[in-house]
Amino acid sequence: MFSAATTRRARRGMLREWRLHALSVFSLAVAFVCLGAALLVVTNLRSMEERWAHAGRASVYLRDGVTTEEIESATKALSATSGIVSVRYVSAQQARADFATRMGEQRSPLAALPTEAFPSTLELEVSPDLNERDLGEVAAKLRLLPIVEDVETYQTWTTRLARVIRGGVAASALLAVVVLGAVLAVVGSTIRLALQRRRTEVEVLRLVGATDRFVKSPFILEGSIQGALGAIGAVGLLALLFIIVRARLDQEFVHLLGVQPAFLPWYAIFGLIATGASLGATAAHGSLRKLVTL
Repeated sequence: MFSAATTRRARRGMLREWRLHALSVFSLAVAFVCLGAALLVVTNLRSMEERWAHAGRASVYLRDGVTTEEIESATKALSATSGIVSVRYVSAQQARADFATRMGEQRSPLAALPTEAFPSTLELEVSPDLNERDLGEVAAKLRLLPIVEDVETYQTWTTRLARVIRGGVAASALLAVVVLGAVLAVVGSTIRLALQRRRTEVEVLRLVGATDRFVKSPFILEGSIQGALGAIGAVGLLALLFIIVRARLDQEFVHLLGVQPAFLPWYAIFGLIATGASLGATAAHGSLRKLVTL
């Protein structure tokens, strides 16, 4: 921990060179915005994956001309199947009405689609204990029935989304490396320049017997503050952009995705700030090693 004297000296130095430090904080905020935006995308993609993976439902699309007796027979058979909690028949007319209600008659041209564009379905509520393999076996058996056109278990979309998330995580890791390099370079250059401008003060301190730790500690604290402020500024900017985008986001798109956009969780925000502070202190310490004898 830094002493009160170290804190006062760091504050005095930052106020004296506020333009230099402000430029450094702005540069760091730009770097952290890139990393934070990638984390924000990955966070929302993970929410979509969890929502779709635990949707607990499947849709059985029926062929045209299916009779009421055939629907009732299939409903009874499915209700007695292990892992199927409930079965609900949705006619083409009802599917059309539900779609129009969700989208809004006056808001979307999709709501004007004819009834023929909506197939009749049997909506299955699946038990959470039913794993992906067992659900696939049930779907395969259903596809063999003459009244069934197709079965959608939504597992394909979950698998594809998982691949996208893995790509997003890899991109975030690459951005983290770029941000690491940017923070080390920006903070290191700033601290070196600040040290050069305060060279006289440092020389006086060393003449009166100040230790290297006493000389270096304010600069390390300044670097840590720069990194933390850069991360805080990035989070604030991301929050503002998130609010603007969410306000303009079409609700039809949200309905299709099944989830509302979410901002970074609190632990990710504190992680960014802690990372910024740690990297700033590390960069400052590294830049001082060549200028202040240990």
